[in-house]
Amino acid sequence: MSEKKRILTGDRTTGKLHLGHYVGSLQNRVRLQDEYESFILLADIQALTTHFEHPELLEHSIYEVAMDNLSVGLDPNKITLVQQSRIPSIGELTVFYSMLVSVNSLRHNPTIKTEAANYGYNDMTYGFLGYPVSQSADITFCKANLVPVGEDQKPHMEMTRKIVRRFNELYGETLVEPDMMLSDCPRLMGLDGNAKMGKSLGNAIYLSDPAEEVRKKVMSAVTDASRIKKDDPGHPDICVVSKYHKVFNAGEYENICESCKKGAIGCVACKKALASALSALLEPFREKRAYYEAHRDEVRDIILTGSEKANKIGNETVKEVKEAMHIYIGD
Repeated sequence: MSEKKRILTGDRTTGKLHLGHYVGSLQNRVRLQDEYESFILLADIQALTTHFEHPELLEHSIYEVAMDNLSVGLDPNKITLVQQSRIPSIGELTVFYSMLVSVNSLRHNPTIKTEAANYGYNDMTYGFLGYPVSQSADITFCKANLVPVGEDQKPHMEMTRKIVRRFNELYGETLVEPDMMLSDCPRLMGLDGNAKMGKSLGNAIYLSDPAEEVRKKVMSAVTDASRIKKDDPGHPDICVVSKYHKVFNAGEYENICESCKKGAIGCVACKKALASALSALLEPFREKRAYYEAHRDEVRDIILTGSEKANKIGNETVKEVKEAMHIYIGD
């Protein structure tokens, strides 16, 4: 029986995860955990690239992100949950790879440029500018074969593949060049109509939100502004709530759209139906999360055990890298 190929994916530890994370990556992780050896990175170092002035957020968020991953159905007996800052090999590989990447290529990375604009960074820190290099180290320390990514992460993956090819050309075939698995799910827009659902934008439904909070958020969502009366014909193609129905209430989506176009269903009833569908999805997640919230020591053990396993793999990778570079003289 052949060994499973490895997947590396993860989340920055900057707060609880929301429905956008579920649609974009978490549900895929659950689906793939039986097929691949999965490493889930709690990216606390990357969180520092934008939150270094708020260290009080990080420790709390490490647990929050871990529990969100576990609550949606990731099995700690099947996946490896890894705290990024507990893996020294990632830092070492980041330094080695930085020798192979020009500052100019980082400055022109479209994702870096977009993120810098979003955060209002006119003068980027070295860590922020270089986090695609660190991300390459994340992926290669465990020799991941596959990395699930969204469209916005493609430039980072292309850089990782270039670094791996360059390293192997210079020092011999040492690193695994990873493939990318592009998400086939469109990015979930925010409840306010913003193109992105985000933690900092106040337009997100979190996986841990109680049912009443979900209802309140859905009822406040932006709808068709041209629809004044309940029986006015609606335009579901421009309505945020309609887009959510398509993702989370697919079985009723066509009927809801037709009823909306005919003015047979009002926005309030449409929102109530969505809130009900979302609560049905989230309820088992909340139940499982409640267990882990009551057993934080168990969550800690899962993180530490996974990190210890990852450390052994990373140390071996660094040894191989140093040998290839002729700087390893033994222990």
